[in-house]
Amino acid sequence: MLITTDGLVIKQKSIDEHDSLLTILTKERGVIYAYAKGARRLKSTLLPSTELLCYSHFVLFQNRDRYSVNSADLNQVFFGVREDIEKLSLATYFAQLSGLVLPVEEPEEEALRLFLNCMHLLEKDKLPMAQLKAVFELRLMTLCGFMPDLVGCANCGTYEGERMFFVARSGEIYCGNCREKSSGPLLELSRSVLQAMRHIIYSDFSKLFAFSLSEESLFLLGRAAENYTLSQVDAGIPTLDFYHSLHA
Repeated sequence: MLITTDGLVIKQKSIDEHDSLLTILTKERGVIYAYAKGARRLKSTLLPSTELLCYSHFVLFQNRDRYSVNSADLNQVFFGVREDIEKLSLATYFAQLSGLVLPVEEPEEEALRLFLNCMHLLEKDKLPMAQLKAVFELRLMTLCGFMPDLVGCANCGTYEGERMFFVARSGEIYCGNCREKSSGPLLELSRSVLQAMRHIIYSDFSKLFAFSLSEESLFLLGRAAENYTLSQVDAGIPTLDFYHSLHA
């Protein structure tokens, strides 16, 4: 059976000298794996549209839960990301993280929308990379069912105390009066950072990127978002290590 879908290549694995196994993030079917015969040949018509981080229109042959690429046409290649090593390192981290946490064969319209929007904003330098990284991490975790509970203090329910603390391990916040009842290491959040985290998690997608923070607050937001993400992902993420190595 032939099916058509638009999808973003989030992983390309060489099978042999000429063939590839693609991991594709699609709207209708979420993450799928597709065999691309001959895609690595220099003269292959599949080569331009099956590379990592290409957004393409695919015609796939489906045999039960297996897919093979019949044809593919490139929708968008994001040259502005590919030509900048720092941007590319962040985008490949987004891709690896998506492959780790998103379920297979389940509709993922918002996850694909999130990734594509981040790629566009990254390519056009519309927002700081630190902000895009935190938004992607927290919103992706939320979409995967790992939404942190930031409504109020996990112990007393306080919405906004003079001091508020985040526990990455549990995804909970505690006020200053209840901090000793927390279940793990604490990261103190400024009011603006807590508001930003709530915005990322709870806002409509149309407003997701509509906030700004100082450089200091972005650094704190980045720590909170990354610590929480890593606490939920039971795997190493080499692309994240490489991204950080560029800032060492």
